[in-house]
Amino acid sequence: MSRFIFITGGVVSSLGKGIASASLGAILQARGLSINMIKLDPYINVDPGTMSPFQHGEVYVTDDGAETDLDLGHYERFAAIKSSKSSNYTTGRIYGNVIAKERRGEYLGATVQVIPHITDEIKQKVLGSTNDADIVLVEIGGTVGDIESLPFMEAIRQLGVELGHDNALFMHLTLVPYIPAAGEIKTKPTQHSVKELRSIGIQPNILLCRAEKSIPEDERKKIALFTNVSLDSVISAVDVDHIYKIPRELHEQGLDDIVVKKFGLDLPPADLSDWDQIVEALQNPEHSIDIGFVGKYIEHTDAYKSLMEALAHAGIHTRTKVNVIKIDADRIESEGTQILNNLDAILVPGGFGSRGVEGKIAAAHFARMHKIPYLGICLGMQVAVIEYARNVLGLTQAHSTEFNPKTPEPVIALITEWKNQDGSIEVRDEDADLGGTMRLGAQTCKLVPGTLSQKAYGAEQIQERHRHRYEFNNNYLDVLQNAGLVISGVSVDNELVEMVEISDHPWFVACQFHPEFTSQPREGHPLFNSFVTAALAQHLESNG
Repeated sequence: MSRFIFITGGVVSSLGKGIASASLGAILQARGLSINMIKLDPYINVDPGTMSPFQHGEVYVTDDGAETDLDLGHYERFAAIKSSKSSNYTTGRIYGNVIAKERRGEYLGATVQVIPHITDEIKQKVLGSTNDADIVLVEIGGTVGDIESLPFMEAIRQLGVELGHDNALFMHLTLVPYIPAAGEIKTKPTQHSVKELRSIGIQPNILLCRAEKSIPEDERKKIALFTNVSLDSVISAVDVDHIYKIPRELHEQGLDDIVVKKFGLDLPPADLSDWDQIVEALQNPEHSIDIGFVGKYIEHTDAYKSLMEALAHAGIHTRTKVNVIKIDADRIESEGTQILNNLDAILVPGGFGSRGVEGKIAAAHFARMHKIPYLGICLGMQVAVIEYARNVLGLTQAHSTEFNPKTPEPVIALITEWKNQDGSIEVRDEDADLGGTMRLGAQTCKLVPGTLSQKAYGAEQIQERHRHRYEFNNNYLDVLQNAGLVISGVSVDNELVEMVEISDHPWFVACQFHPEFTSQPREGHPLFNSFVTAALAQHLESNG
């Protein structure tokens, strides 16, 4: 039977529940336990797929095509697990399920209410998503006291009673702020946060207290006294300069021992040598490079979270400090490509909408003409194709029908019908729901032997995750190939272009999929490792 750890947050949002949860999962794995992780999000959206990156950060995509909260990326990177549609449930999804059941008559005429129907649906989803793991970590989004999260809080309260004290544990993440004017830290916000949690029937077993510095013993005793939590379970979650230090930091304070003892388990000590090696490589790079990151949502730290981590992973495995220079694509349109000078490489990520597209096209042109290593991802591949068609093939009006539906040269277009890997036919049009017309999840890609892409991966067939609506228009396949564009990867049925590159260039590769979603700190990702290696070669050549 699986045991459960329920993780809640208080005082303020953005304290790092996802990273704390993922770090605990990694430590428990290091003790020999199998784990699974679930995120419950209180917002009413069915999923974050149509939410603005400025509001919610990136949308993380799983192998089975779920558009999920970005915390699932932390789960996969820290704990090396595979998330799925059953790893993320929102209020919208829960209520949608309950309403559908009511319409089918499954409640036999009962008045449908938050308790028990909504809470029962939440409990059913949690209990049905264990994957037979030894420990299941369930993170509740939002902050205790939010009206939106009350059904989830009530559901996990009920689960705590039904599972029993030996099979359920509650961990609460709070803030212990330092007030510079007073020269002291304040425990009152934590006290009030736990009071709020206890008012709905949940007594935390562990407090993880975010703080700038380690919390002194007297303050820890005060917190323990006023929250009814044992002193050894009041843990300082101190700010660190890199998230991959957190597993070691939490282990040193005995977090895994508290969990193991609570559940009555007899386990060997944690082996965190892999995390120590990751941190050692981060702190002792042998080189430093500057990569220009030409995006649309660069003001939001989390909008490209997985991409930033993938670049960091590549830096770990090439002993290179990767300095990401964020450049708003709009700036290139207004200021020109001179702002791209002195970069060692350029990366153009995905995105939706027409804003900044011409700036991205200009960045691809600059990288191609100046022989600067270029990695294009999703839209980054599409703008590279548009740029090549315009400036090499001479199709000056080449564009994507996403941005110019009336373009006479639609080198990128909405493919109205294509076959899924399971054989089913997907039909798409411009009027369909945005969340229901994408190519989502893991797809098989065949790589052409001898290409940069194939050499980077070291394989001739790969699986990567997609999230897009528009595709390379095969009506232009022959003319673009004849003009020198290399098609280095195609779908398993040879119908869709997945990767392109340029042969007379040191390193110019673009892909329709999102390789960042499968990058891991332990191994890195072959495409990002190759890209950073090429950027380093560019740097060393430019600097003698």
